[in-house]
Amino acid sequence: MGLLPGKKGNKKDQQAVLEQERLARETQRVLQEGMSTIKDIIAPPSIELDPSYLKIGNKYHRTLFVSGYPRYVSTNWLSPLINFNADIAISLYQYPIDSKSVMEDLKRRIGQMEATWQINQEKGLVKDPELETQLQDAHNLRDAIQRGEEKFFQFGLYMTVSANGKEELSQLCQKVESMLGGMLIYTKETAMQMEQGFKTTLPLCNDHIQVLRNMDTSALSSTFPFTSSDLTTNEGILYGLNRHNNSLVIFDRFKLENANSVIFAKSGAGKSYTVKLEALRYLMIGTEVLIIDPEREYKALCESVGGTYINISLNSKTHINPFDMADIKKGQDLEGDELRSQIIYLLGLFAILLGELTNKEESLLDRALLEAYRQKGIISDPSTYGNTPPIMGDLYELLKTMPGAESVVEKMEKFVHGTLAGIFNMATNVELNNNFIVFDIRDLEDILRPMAMFSILQFIWNKVRTSHKRRLLLVDEAWIMMQHEDSARFLFGLAKRARKYWLGLTTITQDVDDFLSSSYGKAIVTNSSMQVLLKQSTAAIDKIATVFNLTEGEKYLLLECDVGEGLFFAGQNHVAIKIIASYIEDQIITTNPEKLAALEQEKTEAAATP
Repeated sequence: MGLLPGKKGNKKDQQAVLEQERLARETQRVLQEGMSTIKDIIAPPSIELDPSYLKIGNKYHRTLFVSGYPRYVSTNWLSPLINFNADIAISLYQYPIDSKSVMEDLKRRIGQMEATWQINQEKGLVKDPELETQLQDAHNLRDAIQRGEEKFFQFGLYMTVSANGKEELSQLCQKVESMLGGMLIYTKETAMQMEQGFKTTLPLCNDHIQVLRNMDTSALSSTFPFTSSDLTTNEGILYGLNRHNNSLVIFDRFKLENANSVIFAKSGAGKSYTVKLEALRYLMIGTEVLIIDPEREYKALCESVGGTYINISLNSKTHINPFDMADIKKGQDLEGDELRSQIIYLLGLFAILLGELTNKEESLLDRALLEAYRQKGIISDPSTYGNTPPIMGDLYELLKTMPGAESVVEKMEKFVHGTLAGIFNMATNVELNNNFIVFDIRDLEDILRPMAMFSILQFIWNKVRTSHKRRLLLVDEAWIMMQHEDSARFLFGLAKRARKYWLGLTTITQDVDDFLSSSYGKAIVTNSSMQVLLKQSTAAIDKIATVFNLTEGEKYLLLECDVGEGLFFAGQNHVAIKIIASYIEDQIITTNPEKLAALEQEKTEAAATP
């Protein structure tokens, strides 16, 4: 700061400016003496340099470099090192080499090896397999470079192992050397160069060691530390595009240990779209599809494929009697006493219908159920299972005659003669004789939905066991079943037993907390060989990450991905996927309200056109 040249000020002003400059210089000197620089702040408290290690603060570091490779290594051979349970910094250096100079070196080297081979032949020496292998490899590499199929590189691999003590450091280094040695990859310490080795593995791209190995493109590609899972098979259906490499995800879930699947996504992430697309494509290859639809999302799809649409509600004309027995055919293998199994299922249903039952009430119900079936001529003999089963009204009248059953009768009144009498007190008038069937429970009151889903699932299960056929059973909004222990237990049992009957159970939910908070919900996930995770909410992502053991990158992907994108798990493999559909498929399965309104408008206009 000073007077501008060419300007004159009075003597008093000049003295004031000089004084300000002096004070500024003094302030700067004080600040510099009293404050640390950034280097002082980030510098470690101490550094100890030893020929076999580098100690920075309380941490010990040792750098290793790869000195020898086998003739062949498998793809992703660095994966064990990356996943090794230790603090290891790994650096890979790749230096491209001009093809012209490589060709000249190869030509000279091939000439030397051929001359050596010719001399050995003239002397009558035994053939040298190593020399012949080197000569063949050199010829192959020269031809590949000439055709432009390969390029040439120099490659250096270094790793710095860190530990809290010298003994721990030596043990970790020995384990790393043994692990790589098992793959015939040999390592050495950067003895007397620990400082340079440590700097080489810092993210500064400075190679201070320069221990390099010649590699062509194919060999170098095997060092890439990550491989993209490939889920393309010769059979199954198309699920979407593999976002790692744009390959097709074609898979058959029935080829896994079991054909069960779970789908988790937030509202609007595309879970119903995904499930509809899967159902439509499996239907095309002859798989029977059964759907429990709580929101009437599958009606258009059902009508498009000529399926059977069954509305379950208080005023519906279609009914399912929960007392129906399985239609066991003569000579068919049974799983124990079917009548007892049916009564156990009905006790679970009544626990949901009537609320918590006392031991006395449950005992009375058990006796009354056995008697109700006996009065219809149904006993443990399988030949009687074809008789007309009782309905809830029969059980109600029987309980009225039993002493001590007054409380059960009072609870059951509304389901027999009250406002809820139209759903559980009717004989079955539904037949599962179509390859695509939808059970619509949207018009049911919320209090009745778990009971209806429970009853429908038992009805379907009885049908599934009587005819061996490849089927998919889709349970949308499965968290509803998790609200009651009996229904959650039943769904879990269905997931465990489905494989025996060529059934694939798909459980779909957007309420992750309610589903995974149940022990049965977690068990259903573990008994499902296929899982699809679409866009998730921040509130649910931590629980999802814990259950599915997701990495931070995968968690971020599920939070940031678009509609119809996510992770696809099939057995031990999983990929990032983008669900894709053709134009016609999209018109059939879309759940977008704007598209649905446009399609409805087109139908109205088409109907009005003469």
